[in-house]
Amino acid sequence: MTDKTAEKFTYATFDILQSEHIAGPKYSYWKSVFQTFFKKKWSVFWLVLLLVMTLMAFIQPLLSGYDPAIAPNINKPETWYLKPSAQHWFGTDDRGNDMWNVVWAGTRMSLSIALIAAAINIGVGILVGAIWGYSKRIDPILLGIYNVVSNVPAILRSMMLMYIFGRGFWQIVLAMTITGWLGVAFFIRTQVMIIRDREYNLASRCLGTPLKRMVTRNILPYMVSVIATLIYQEIPGLINTETVLSYLGIGLPTTYPSLGRMIDTYWSFVDTYPHMIVFPGIVLGLITISFYIVGQLFADASDPRTHR
Repeated sequence: MTDKTAEKFTYATFDILQSEHIAGPKYSYWKSVFQTFFKKKWSVFWLVLLLVMTLMAFIQPLLSGYDPAIAPNINKPETWYLKPSAQHWFGTDDRGNDMWNVVWAGTRMSLSIALIAAAINIGVGILVGAIWGYSKRIDPILLGIYNVVSNVPAILRSMMLMYIFGRGFWQIVLAMTITGWLGVAFFIRTQVMIIRDREYNLASRCLGTPLKRMVTRNILPYMVSVIATLIYQEIPGLINTETVLSYLGIGLPTTYPSLGRMIDTYWSFVDTYPHMIVFPGIVLGLITISFYIVGQLFADASDPRTHR
């Protein structure tokens, strides 16, 4: 090779790290999840609606200072039963309270109960269900407990427990969680049993991988969409449970505003002053529907098969 020809060529270097480089595009699971979720305008609409209503529920009562035990207009008949207007968007009730303030205070209470109870049920249910589905020793014990408890409808269990514990905020949370986590745990157990005998789990078990690492690294990450669905189904379900219990008069006492207490209190005015029952019902419906739809859409987006 002549000198002029050699100037046109350079020797290739060998880099062992570059030889292992994958030519495909870099993939981020969570980035792909959010891209898939926000790509649909329907998802954005329901998520914004859910966030706005949740923020209103927790901010508006702080600004209004509404207290169900205080009725400053109780001796002013001219402020009672006013229909919706520019001054009172949701009208007023039988004591002259602005229904706008009453509705958001009740929504905050119902949401607070549902969020706390859902966090307990989901947290305990996922932990117990993951171990339950993986360990064959405790399976018959927990399965027997679940079969006994599940034969009684959830609303009846909550009613019986409320009669035992009495009425109050933490009493209703305890009534909804003392057995509520069992349903979540059983569902997670079923999903874990499907995953636990796959090849990579069998290999990890043969290598002596600890149970904790098997559950947290090999099993739970494959259940993100399932867990997302559980969370967004659990919250509206608990809101409805609180509403039913308070409507039946065995949930929160009269000193606590909640959507259930409002429906119970204002139901007698449904024919004469329907605005007192319509607006709490609309807010309750929008909250529960938005939680459910956002959960379903996020569960679909978290499924890797929907990613491109």
